[in-house]
Amino acid sequence: MTTPSDNSRRKFMINTTATAAAAVTVSLAGCSSSSSSAGPAPKFAFGVASGDPLADRVILWTHAKATDSNATIPLTWQVATDAAFINIVASGRVDATESNGFTAKVDATGLNAGTDYFYRFIGDQNTFSPAGITRTLPAASATSVKFAVFSCSLYSEGFFNAYDAAAKSDAQFALHLGDYIYEYGAGLNQYGNANAAALGRVVVPATDIVSLADYRARYALYRSDPNLQAVHAKMPFITVWDDHEFANDAYVGGAENHKAATQGDWNQRKAIASKAYHEWLPIRTPDPANLLKIYRSFDFGNLFSLHMLDTRIEGRDQQYDSFGDADGGIGRYITAITPNAGGVTTDSARKMISSTQQAWLASQMNASRATWQILGNQDIMAKMWIPFSVAQYFGGATANPTLGAAAIQTYLAAKAKRAAAGAATLNANEAALLNPSQNPRLPFNLDSWDGYPSQREAILQTVKAQGKKLVVLSGDSHNGWFTSLTTLSGERVGFEYAGASVTSTGFESAGLGGLASSLDGSALVPQLGNAAIGAGLGLIDDLNYSDTIRRGYLIMTVTPTAVKGEYVYVSTVKATAYTTLVGRTITVNATGGVTYA
Repeated sequence: MTTPSDNSRRKFMINTTATAAAAVTVSLAGCSSSSSSAGPAPKFAFGVASGDPLADRVILWTHAKATDSNATIPLTWQVATDAAFINIVASGRVDATESNGFTAKVDATGLNAGTDYFYRFIGDQNTFSPAGITRTLPAASATSVKFAVFSCSLYSEGFFNAYDAAAKSDAQFALHLGDYIYEYGAGLNQYGNANAAALGRVVVPATDIVSLADYRARYALYRSDPNLQAVHAKMPFITVWDDHEFANDAYVGGAENHKAATQGDWNQRKAIASKAYHEWLPIRTPDPANLLKIYRSFDFGNLFSLHMLDTRIEGRDQQYDSFGDADGGIGRYITAITPNAGGVTTDSARKMISSTQQAWLASQMNASRATWQILGNQDIMAKMWIPFSVAQYFGGATANPTLGAAAIQTYLAAKAKRAAAGAATLNANEAALLNPSQNPRLPFNLDSWDGYPSQREAILQTVKAQGKKLVVLSGDSHNGWFTSLTTLSGERVGFEYAGASVTSTGFESAGLGGLASSLDGSALVPQLGNAAIGAGLGLIDDLNYSDTIRRGYLIMTVTPTAVKGEYVYVSTVKATAYTTLVGRTITVNATGGVTYA
């Protein structure tokens, strides 16, 4: 719900008042030579943003450029405790330069923990950016933090209604887990473009983005969206990239959507894409000498430590399913996870993150004294394994929806029978269906952590050994999921919330949108009642909730005793008028219990 104070702040962000303008003109007199002849006046066409907050500082961002001029734009930035900018607590100077695509970022320091601030930028001709609201990380004694979680924002697919909804919510911070932009061109045969012209959402440039000018133009297109500008102006963002900020299904040495013959050297494209990302996102660069390193941690008081991972660019080996094998890489996967005579698997050396990042994560979690450890992660981490008896009928030349539906019904019936009456009541066929050695479970997405099981196991074993309370937040899949995070032996060591995409289509685009209740077991509610909710009785043992149709975002609330996730969905992305609803609220208690509402 939007409070009266939220409404007043929102109005202020849209219209800078004459009173504030007059006040700032006076305040500038002593710190700059403000003059109407001090060079070309800038336009702030893409709003303002803030990000990477710490307890005493936050990154402030804007884009400032003069019409028909590449002149450097000197700016004054201000941080105040009030919307009229009477009580200015920090200020300084920064330039928007051609070398940085006319973006400007500054680390505003000397702030108080857990405090809301207003900020803006001012050109030397007394031209004002919109004002934004930001806040610092809370003090150690914080008792509650609420934040929004986004991923997968395909401009051509529809309107950014999820951003608009979050901007009107009471979220204090935002996490974006990747695919902030997409690299595809405007061709009708490319993903997400079928309705782009009718919606007025055709991308520029018209081709796949490859050059620095291309990437900058695509970020500019996205940041021209009023809903994205509004949510950036309302709260600080903590972001990490996934693959589409570079190219689809990227890894260290290449990407599915990178063709060296026509698009040049992959390392050069990575360097270009990372530069544009650091220009356009309000991120505090951990290592200015290495723009490809963006994993970093944030301490939200003693409530939780947030560790933002890079599971895409920094250390990932090539995916099993990106070699063009007829079986989609399943044969390579099975070979790699099968122990040799010495009990060693070839998969054990494969990485989704580098050994350096893995050691950093272990060290950060071990040093943290917060109640919760939360990972900001691009790809689904849980074991999303489907029984072969069902998987064989979906995808490829063997696809047979009729036989697939029958296989699902038979498998779920066996699970329901075992849950209601015990394993001893199963007949031989039912027992075989539920026996993994006779009916193997296979991953359906080898681009996720399922394609890197040895490293996932090592991370989960580290969490177990450290005795940490683990919650993973994930994007990439475009659908909503809540899972248990279990070791290969089946021991639960954490939970994962994966949010729906902002606009990108998911299972429903492949005709699989109706599978959710079978995947998570809620299809068994008529037979078993609410005991079927979150009981792992679906096709995927570790899956407790799924939504395979709707778009939206997550609202997470963290307290010392619980982590609550609300799956917020928008009614449409094909029109600007929409409604929202909470599809499911799932709460993980510090004692390990889970409640569903």
